[in-house]
Amino acid sequence: MEEILKFDSISQYNSFNNQETLHPLVSVIDFSKATPRRLRKTYFGFYLVLLKDVECGDLRYGKNTYDYQEGTLIFLGPGQIMGANGGKELYQPKGFGIVFHADLIKGTSLGRHIDDYTFFSYKVNEALHVSERERQLVLDSFSKIKYELEHAVDKHSKTLVTDNIELLLNYCVRFYDRQFITRDHAHNGILERFETLLIEFFSSEKPQEVGLPSVAYCASAFHLSPNYFGDLVKRETGKSAHEFIQLKLMEVAKERIFDRSKSVSEIAYSLGFKYPQHFTRVFKQLVGVSPLEYRSSMN
Repeated sequence: MEEILKFDSISQYNSFNNQETLHPLVSVIDFSKATPRRLRKTYFGFYLVLLKDVECGDLRYGKNTYDYQEGTLIFLGPGQIMGANGGKELYQPKGFGIVFHADLIKGTSLGRHIDDYTFFSYKVNEALHVSERERQLVLDSFSKIKYELEHAVDKHSKTLVTDNIELLLNYCVRFYDRQFITRDHAHNGILERFETLLIEFFSSEKPQEVGLPSVAYCASAFHLSPNYFGDLVKRETGKSAHEFIQLKLMEVAKERIFDRSKSVSEIAYSLGFKYPQHFTRVFKQLVGVSPLEYRSSMN
C-alpha cells in the first residue's frame, strides 16, 4: 500500500508546490506553480483554506468525494487527511490557498477563537460553494495576506497577518450562513427528521444498547459531521443540537414519570442513563425539580 504523503511544516508544503517560504508558519499558495502530480492520500499538520478555480483532480476525504467544484472552498484542520491512493494519471493543480500553523496564532484573537470556526471539521459533502463576488473577496484576502508576507517583517506583521486570516474566516462564516439558505434543498426537513429520529430512538431498545443519543450519533444518521449538523440545528432552532436532544429527552422523561409503576431508576435506565443519579441531576437542572418532586406535583 502506498504511504501517506505527510506535511508537518509549512516549508515542506511550500517546497512540494514550488513556492518560496516567506514565513515559516504561514503561506499563500498558487497551485498553478506546482509540478503535476498523482492523487495521493495526504496528511496535514496545519490549517488549510483551499479555493479551487478549475478542475484539478478528484479530491477525497476518507472514502468519499468532496462536494467540490469550480469556485469551492474547503477547510482542513491539523491532523486531517485528504486525497486517495491509487491515482495513476498526472494532473496539474490549479487554484489558491492559505496554510497556517497553529503556532502562528498562539496568543492572538484568532488563536482564542479558532475552535469557533467549526467548518474546519466539516465532512466531505459540506464544502463551501462561493459566488463570483465571494470568490473575489476570498482572493482579495489572500492577496492582502501575501502582501504582508512579502513586506519587511516589523512589529505589526503578525497582528496584520492573523487579523486578515481571522477576517477571511469570518467572511466564510457569513458565506456558510448564506449557503444554509440557498442550498436548503440538500437538507430539506432536517429538523423534522431529527425529531423523528429521537422519537424512534427513545421508543426502541437503543437507549439500553448505546446509551444516551449524542450529537455525533444523530449526525451520522444523516451522513453529516457533528459540527455541520450542529450548525444546521442552531440556525433552525436557535439551540445547539445537544440542547435540542436534552429537551426531547426531558419530554420523554416527563411522560414516563406519569407511570407510577416504574421507579425513577427504571425510567433512567430506559432512557439510556447509566446511573439514576445522573438522570436526577440532569432532570433537576432542566426542569427545576427532581423526578420524584415532579411526580408528586401531579397529584
